[in-house]
Amino acid sequence: MFSLDKVYQASFILKKVLHPTELVAAPKLCPGCELYLKPENLQVTGSFKVRGAYYKMSQLSQQEKDAGVIACSAGNHAQGVALAAKANGIQATICIPAGAPISKVEATKSYGAEVVLVKGVYDDAYARAVEIQKETGKTFIHPYDDEDVIAGQGTIGLEILTDMADVDAVVVPVGGGGLISGVAFAVKSLNPRVKVYGVQAAGAPSMYNSIREHEQLTLDSVSTFADGIAVKHPGDLTYQLCEKYVDEIVTVTDDEIATAILAMIEQQKMVSEGAGAVSVAACMFGKIDVKGKKVVCVVSGGNIDVNILSRVISRGLLMEGRLLDVTIALADKPGELTIVSDIIASTGANIISVRHTRSDIDMDINSCFLSLQMETRNKAHAEEVKQLLAQNGYQIVSK
Repeated sequence: MFSLDKVYQASFILKKVLHPTELVAAPKLCPGCELYLKPENLQVTGSFKVRGAYYKMSQLSQQEKDAGVIACSAGNHAQGVALAAKANGIQATICIPAGAPISKVEATKSYGAEVVLVKGVYDDAYARAVEIQKETGKTFIHPYDDEDVIAGQGTIGLEILTDMADVDAVVVPVGGGGLISGVAFAVKSLNPRVKVYGVQAAGAPSMYNSIREHEQLTLDSVSTFADGIAVKHPGDLTYQLCEKYVDEIVTVTDDEIATAILAMIEQQKMVSEGAGAVSVAACMFGKIDVKGKKVVCVVSGGNIDVNILSRVISRGLLMEGRLLDVTIALADKPGELTIVSDIIASTGANIISVRHTRSDIDMDINSCFLSLQMETRNKAHAEEVKQLLAQNGYQIVSK
């Protein structure tokens, strides 16, 4: 039986391996509420996953340890299992989706685990891991649908209530549901008054749909850059725990996640991966009622690929109106570029990219298209730039 005693036991065992992740005040991220971050992105291996993986492995028999372990992961659980296996002298094999960030794959290998890349998403990696387990007899370390793993993740709930006994709400990312199941169980067991909200990516709403329909559902596909929570089917145990202990589950779009990542970088000097930022995105974009409340957002991980990060920052800037792309039609004659540049400069915007096209089939023979990318302060400033260009006779075209 899953119990609070198991969560406390996990907390005791994990003290020797965890980094303390004390709550961080984030007053600018969501004006109107008292927001704090639980920075599991600063945890060992860069995510909360080491908690469940290490505690699970501490409970294995010697025979199970000798057989080695097999796991599947989008990247973070892989690192947690690899680290825990190395610390306990256990051989680990881990199946990872081939599209997982290279940084997560290489980090897993660095802990000494054997990595098997599997074409597809997490669920495909899971299917392959099950096959290998049957073939080899290795011990399977499930990323979320396991009592010991859930108990390990639940230690986050204990820590939040210890650090902030008067918290009103805890907001948690949701993929397969291991993290929120553990956190919600611990929090609700100790203080039923506290609200627990889950957040999924809109492109991977498996738990959201399942809770809404009161039955476990499987998505045909998932589409989100938040790879850590891109799960087609929720866990059996985690679904039951979410139904009982979680107050509400909401979704956020990839654009909203990107905006949250950018805001944390600028306001908190903190880097989060997509999955880790969904909790903050839900608060920033009003997906849950946090006005006037003391809220803790769990930032579940920070293992974002640097190539993805640069694109995420650009998308976040576009979402906030701080990066403006416009294409205008103008007469192809001397001085036009100077005039356009002067108009934009008069608004205080900064041009950072220029592309001049003369050979587009959609333009007049004596015209050209001028594509500009510029830095603006916000959406109102971006609209001011476009209006001033239009007032001076320049047509903004859609390309």
